[in-house]
Amino acid sequence: MGEQPRKILIRKEIISMKNHSVKAAEFSALLLGAVLITGAFASGCSGNDTASGIPDVQVQDQDSDQNQDQNQDQNQDQEESGDGEELKNGTASELGSLKTFSAGTLAGETFTEEDIQEKDVTVINFWSLLCGPCIAEMPDLAAFAGALPDNVQVVTVCLDGAAAKAEAGQLLETAGFEGVTLLSGDGDLLDLCWNIQYTPTTVLADSEGNLVGDAIIGGQKDLSETLLTAVNEALKAAGKEEISLEE
Repeated sequence: MGEQPRKILIRKEIISMKNHSVKAAEFSALLLGAVLITGAFASGCSGNDTASGIPDVQVQDQDSDQNQDQNQDQNQDQEESGDGEELKNGTASELGSLKTFSAGTLAGETFTEEDIQEKDVTVINFWSLLCGPCIAEMPDLAAFAGALPDNVQVVTVCLDGAAAKAEAGQLLETAGFEGVTLLSGDGDLLDLCWNIQYTPTTVLADSEGNLVGDAIIGGQKDLSETLLTAVNEALKAAGKEEISLEE
């Protein structure tokens, strides 16, 4: 039997719009803590914090080769089907949609379904400051976002960033990510965040706010290749021209 996925419980504090008081650690301590915690636990438990009503999120520290193979198999199955409806019925659609919502960004602005409608495909990455694999893949995600044409965008959702805005901003700046990061929200975004069970999780939304294809869970051996394949599958299903990354 292969190595079991390693899961670490962390608290999802963002999106619930409640005021949680959390002691903000130094940025370096957050990174060190994420590395130490990720390496220290081989397994964890699932479930919700019934006292606070805030659901738990688990860090998916699965082997990147295994994650990559699973996502490639999912994409191959969709390609062989040749049916756009199959793409819309992927695992991501089970998590919800993004047809009606309003969110607050790290930059203090507002992001809504209208911003989703402006692009053919929106890539949404859910991550946490205490998630080692999330932090490790952020530079690759930033590079991917920077190489996209104008009709595709990358948005991140930092699930614990509302309580540590400075740390989240510094991490993103260090990684080179210049896109939008969401910290709070309502409507469909709130529902979607409650349905996220692991970090990192990445989903794709079409211009109508439908989540298409399969959710991409865990660290990827080649994140750019995985995301580009998923984006082109979504574009193809929508009758749009496929893209390539800019040099």
